[in-house]
Amino acid sequence: MEKSYSPRDIEQRIYQRWEENGWFAPRGTGEPYCIMIPPPNVTGTLHMGHAFQHTLMDALTRLHRMDGRSALWQPGTDHAGIATQMVVERQLNAAGTHRRDIGREAFVEKVWEWKAQSGDTISRQERRLGNSVDWTRDRFTMDEGLSVAVTEVFVRLYEEGLIYRGKRLVNWDPVLHTALSDLEVMQEPEQGSLWHLRYPLADGTGQLVVATTRPETMLGDTAVAVHPEDERYKHLIGKKIHLPLTERLIPIIADEYVDPAFGSGCVKITPAHDFNDYEIGKRHDLPLINVLDHNAALNDAVPEAYRGLDRFEARKRIVADLEAQGLLEKIEPHTLQVPRGDRSGAVLEPWLTDQWYVRIAPLAEPATKAVEDGRIRFVPDHWAKTYYQWMNNIQDWCISRQLWWGHQIPAWYDDQGNVYVARTEADAMQQAQGALNRNDVVLKRDDDVLDTWFSSALWPFSTLGWPDETPELKKFYPTSVLVTGFDIIFFWVARMIMMGMKFAGDVPFREIYITGLIRDENGDKMSKSKGNIIDPLDLIDGIDLESLVAKRTSGMMQPQLKGKIEKATRKQFPDGIPSYGTDALRFTFASLATMGRDIRFDLGRVDGYKNFCNKLWNAARYVLMNTEGQDNGLSGDIEYSIPDRWIRSRLGSTVEDVRRLLGEYRFDLAAQKLYEFAWYEYCDWYLELSKPALQSESASAAQKRGARRTLLEVLEAYLRLLHPLMPFVTEEIWQAVAPLAGRQGETIMLQPYPRESDFPVDQAAEDAIAPIKAVILGVRQIRGQLDVARSRQIPVFVKAASNEDWRLIAANADLIRSLANITSLDAIADESTLPPTAMQLIEGQVIHAPLASLIDDPDAELSRLAKRRTKTLQEITKCEAKLGNQNFVANAPPAVVEQERARIADFKTEVAQIEEQERRVRQLKG
Repeated sequence: MEKSYSPRDIEQRIYQRWEENGWFAPRGTGEPYCIMIPPPNVTGTLHMGHAFQHTLMDALTRLHRMDGRSALWQPGTDHAGIATQMVVERQLNAAGTHRRDIGREAFVEKVWEWKAQSGDTISRQERRLGNSVDWTRDRFTMDEGLSVAVTEVFVRLYEEGLIYRGKRLVNWDPVLHTALSDLEVMQEPEQGSLWHLRYPLADGTGQLVVATTRPETMLGDTAVAVHPEDERYKHLIGKKIHLPLTERLIPIIADEYVDPAFGSGCVKITPAHDFNDYEIGKRHDLPLINVLDHNAALNDAVPEAYRGLDRFEARKRIVADLEAQGLLEKIEPHTLQVPRGDRSGAVLEPWLTDQWYVRIAPLAEPATKAVEDGRIRFVPDHWAKTYYQWMNNIQDWCISRQLWWGHQIPAWYDDQGNVYVARTEADAMQQAQGALNRNDVVLKRDDDVLDTWFSSALWPFSTLGWPDETPELKKFYPTSVLVTGFDIIFFWVARMIMMGMKFAGDVPFREIYITGLIRDENGDKMSKSKGNIIDPLDLIDGIDLESLVAKRTSGMMQPQLKGKIEKATRKQFPDGIPSYGTDALRFTFASLATMGRDIRFDLGRVDGYKNFCNKLWNAARYVLMNTEGQDNGLSGDIEYSIPDRWIRSRLGSTVEDVRRLLGEYRFDLAAQKLYEFAWYEYCDWYLELSKPALQSESASAAQKRGARRTLLEVLEAYLRLLHPLMPFVTEEIWQAVAPLAGRQGETIMLQPYPRESDFPVDQAAEDAIAPIKAVILGVRQIRGQLDVARSRQIPVFVKAASNEDWRLIAANADLIRSLANITSLDAIADESTLPPTAMQLIEGQVIHAPLASLIDDPDAELSRLAKRRTKTLQEITKCEAKLGNQNFVANAPPAVVEQERARIADFKTEVAQIEEQERRVRQLKG
């Protein structure tokens, strides 16, 4: 092993070896285990959320692969219809052209070129993250095989009457010129206005005042509604009203939907431009008048003066004209929910148009029961309630999109508008010729493509070869677990369950582990506009400051925002981002994987876990220096000391805990157990406890063999235990350690995952080591408090917690003297007989060291303690001043306020300890 740990030198070399040897493919005849990767969109690169979830999926795959199961982690990418089309359209626009200038075929070729570029970038990133996916099975949602599955599902659903075409209101994006599903709509509160308009009664007896947030749609009104029990308007129900700015008369109707307390209690009904009005219109058989075109400009159905105007320009003109005619009563400020497209950001329009729909209720019912009866389990289980809430209120799914990139709908039309849904154009032609009883039929294919989530819903079985009954489908379906975020439970998870049960005959996965969303250290969402995005590869490889600034500000047109982000970046990363390596990043993700909704990414942890990698590396080098070329106990007699038995027992308990916690998807707690064992128990304690046996001339050969064998076997097993979370550093160290430990194999990733039975719990050893550690720790703390060098030998007295504890301490006195560097170790029953001492109480053991052996100059020590006390009291004053500032308490996050209170408590404890120490030193002076 090299002297220092350098992830840059090992990671890509190791991954290339893994991949070239085909070790990621399912192996053996063990029970199948399968995870389907949520396919990243080919719209760019992987972000921190991807890296977080991929870490967890890879850890699970590696764990079960090592447990002997035939493990498949299925890779792939999603064509991401709207998102990808937008990327390529922007590229064309920047070059001064438009997709319609080059035509559909040429445009789709451009998108395929982008897909190749983006897909390659994503696969390179996944390799850098250590993803052990089976690359031989890499899939894309528009691969030929997956496209066959999409067509087959569409045709079967259509033939069963579960897909239909109808003219209904949809969420229309006037920028992208496509329908959107409800899930693709962002409803955000915005400040607007409430216009109170006067509609004259047709008989000239008065006016009704209606309040609206959208005056431009009034030209499509077909009624005014009032509540049937509203005494103000009961007498007007059934009468006609004159629609301002038009020549039309419309009825006054009664409907319980109307809220008498809102506005004037009169509501304009525009069935073609409002979802609620559409339902009212159906109840009252009102006509639907569409007054907007696909650009959201007013069309020929309105008076000539407004035709061709953009909706917002038309709003201004209409309001001005109403005011000129005395029909504008007042305008009030009003906060309303504005629907915007999640991709374009454009204000959406409810728009009447022909679209394709899935009749979803028959599919939703069995999918709901599958969770209710436990065939599918959500982790954490509270997400099941969210799932039920949506499934029980589900609406038919609009699956057609007016795009060029995606799976084109397998439907053809003849010149009379008849539709033929078929697997191929030849099949459609045969249907048409039979229906029309002639051979000169000309067909035109539907221009629309399917919603991206339609093909994604088939991912668990289409990637395994469905509709063919492939061996992979039989072996790996249903899959084992889905790892995904709560934000796509409805977009993707529910639809996979519905489609999987319908077409593959079973649930698509047994468990759904819902992760939180990665946010920055302040809890803010990571976004380019906030300048807080971190590329996971920048954390792995490092990036200089200027490159980081350029990356974060690229493409920004607003100088003010660009300058703000540049300033923030230079402040946060004055030296750029150092290289941390993949393992440190992965372990950070695991440690943050709580069951919470949001996860704050802490860069400090990445630095800490790089130090953890260094600690392992240095520990391994120590082990190798003490075992290479030595008799390591692979044959011959061995004798295990109390420390040897203790560390083996602790490893067994750690294995049990880590296995249980990973099985419960508590990656955070498993990472904590792995860290604590390696850092505190193996490195800080056992490596020290092993030194006397290794270095003492009085230790027998069997004892030395026992220590060497324990060093190697515990380290080798621990590397296997840690491997799923830190694959690279464990592989590199294992290659050097395993042969000395007597373990054969080409790679750690195909070795068995440790079991607790490999290292049975030795309670006697754990009980024995506890008082030994307590004495050593007590001496170390006394040295630390009094700033006494470790090289200075001191006498120690111990008042043991029990006779048995003293027996164990006395039996291991040589070990304690060696590690604590003390001259003597004596029991004391009556502490009053001792001279002034420094004292520590550790787990029931009272450890004393005479102050005379620790302090040469009592006056100098009192001066030092006085300075410490003064400094600590100053810190208390600072904290109290902060908490006394009402602005700080009111505006700071609660966690920060609580942290200040905790600091005060800690400082006060420290002052009390200093004062007690001063008292003892004064005793020493006499």
